[in-house]
Amino acid sequence: MASSKVYFTDMRTKAFGKGLTEKMVSLMQKAGFDSIDFQDKFTAIKLHFGETGNLAFLRPNFARAVADEVKRLGGKPFLTDCNTLYVGARKNALDHLEAAYLNGFTPYTVGCHVIIGDGLKGSDDVEVPVPGGEYVKRAKIGRAIMDADVFISLNHFKGHEMTGMGGAIKNIGMGCGSRAGKMEQHCESKPNVNADACVGCRLCQKACAHGAQDFSSGKCVIDHAKCVGCGQCMAICPKDAIGASGNSKPGMLDLKMAEYAAAVVLGRPQFHISVVMDVSPFCDCHGENDTPIVPDVGMFASFDPVALDMACADAVNRQPVLHNSVLGESTQTQGDHFHKVSPNTNWRLQLEHAEKLGVGQRAYELITV
Repeated sequence: MASSKVYFTDMRTKAFGKGLTEKMVSLMQKAGFDSIDFQDKFTAIKLHFGETGNLAFLRPNFARAVADEVKRLGGKPFLTDCNTLYVGARKNALDHLEAAYLNGFTPYTVGCHVIIGDGLKGSDDVEVPVPGGEYVKRAKIGRAIMDADVFISLNHFKGHEMTGMGGAIKNIGMGCGSRAGKMEQHCESKPNVNADACVGCRLCQKACAHGAQDFSSGKCVIDHAKCVGCGQCMAICPKDAIGASGNSKPGMLDLKMAEYAAAVVLGRPQFHISVVMDVSPFCDCHGENDTPIVPDVGMFASFDPVALDMACADAVNRQPVLHNSVLGESTQTQGDHFHKVSPNTNWRLQLEHAEKLGVGQRAYELITV
């Protein structure tokens, strides 16, 4: 099998020459973006809007450039992300939109609408079969994302404290999962209750179709034998007293994330762009961001998200360490940059499993634009 083509351009510009967004558009065109039939097609542009307080997320200018290209080709683009599992500024659609707008992602700045993929409370999802799935048979994906005709991922490539690195596979797999889908990936799909936060309102009991809630103590206790892990109780709780148990085996998150990514992209038109700048050591879900661990690298594009992630990871690992960063302070002398930052992770698992599922391949040919 021939290697997948990954296109690359650096972050250098010349006075009075092309700016970075223009360079990205040229990159997309060289990579074959125009070959996709966008005419009258709803096009989901999946990205991370950034948690409030974080400044490492991609600037809205990049999203605007992608949306404008989709419109030029006759498509109907919208920016999208799904609600978060954890309690923060993006756990429901209203707060999520507010966070997106505060970070500059408004319809007027990006040139298209912004839609939260799994609805108001993170429960508007659709179960999508995972061909060849070993750990997930039916992934819970935000409905608006699956309703789209064309799927584009716009990724901020960075480190991640649980998966080593976060690129296309994480943006797609974890990012497109509803709140219940995120719970399934993070744990064994059984939520627990923080008794101190529970006020005994019984809204979760009314939302549960399986009678898994017990209020005999005045506080909710979830019977895991009855619970099916749908996440409805977590979505409806007004006090955020119900959360994921976080009891997955090491590496399981990477494997489930790859299977969720397969559910999203297999069998549909797709394209993937990664911007490797402000390579923070941890996820943009943090309400803060540490200094980058390596210098800015450039922008990459491909029809293959696995090859794209592999190319980005290799490029980052070739970079010198920024010594005023957490990577520069690391005492680890073995392993790649991502492993040095988060020693208990193995980012290669997600790519190996995604390749096994037919999402793409790790072998790539890098073409500089």
